[in-house]
Amino acid sequence: MSAPTAKRARGIDVPTLGIGTWQVSGEDAYEEVADALDIGYRHVDTAAAYNNEEEVGRAVRDSGIQRDRLWITSKVWHTQLAPDLLRRSAETSVRRLGLDYVDLLLIHWPGEDGTLEPALDEMVSLRGRGLTREIGVANFPPSLFDRALEHAPVLVDQVEYHAHLSQETLRAIAEREDTLIEAYAPLGSGGSLLGDPVLEEIAEAHEATPAQVALAWLVAQDRVVALPRSTNPDRRRENFAALELELAPEETARIDMLAAQRRRSFDPPWAPEWED
Repeated sequence: MSAPTAKRARGIDVPTLGIGTWQVSGEDAYEEVADALDIGYRHVDTAAAYNNEEEVGRAVRDSGIQRDRLWITSKVWHTQLAPDLLRRSAETSVRRLGLDYVDLLLIHWPGEDGTLEPALDEMVSLRGRGLTREIGVANFPPSLFDRALEHAPVLVDQVEYHAHLSQETLRAIAEREDTLIEAYAPLGSGGSLLGDPVLEEIAEAHEATPAQVALAWLVAQDRVVALPRSTNPDRRRENFAALELELAPEETARIDMLAAQRRRSFDPPWAPEWED
């Protein structure tokens, strides 16, 4: 059985496979998103910090796809979490995108102490205004995700998650709270995990690619959405086809063992301490 095309949480359907746009700018961002939407992607992930919202929004508008069939995410940077700054950041993102609203607005990284609850309150207010349909967080370890959930109707935690980095604790929280985990860098940083011999062996058995195997492993998991990024149109098509790949239980178990190694790639100076 292939992966569902959307994952449901709190009555909301979020497309299972999205196109990431980190480090893609200018016309490259436009072309990536335009082609992805033509392929069949209906989920686009951007952020104020990516400096590509104008190009992403133009591609979305030029696609001609009905707005209610798309899921568009943007994010507020961790230095902009004071309520007035957050409000201006969100309003600017929507204006740059050229849309009436985003489907999901995220806190990009945890901010300084004392900023979380006021920021979430402002995001709830923005949701009430119709500037975003849903709110969420990104790069929140389990304890902070729990704290955010206690304070506001958070739908998503977007984190680094791939076949070399398990997120079992966050998945358990998502199951308990009826929320979702979004996997960024699902192929590792710069596709770093694609030479893994286990993934290569499983891919050969399915006449697939290691990237398709890594994505199929993620999207087969309940509560998990994946956000691969690629400026290569052939890779975008390969990645999208991963929705049709079904792994055997023993293959899934082998990748589970890989993920238990917990090889994290993203740990900037402002990152929170992560609990394993």
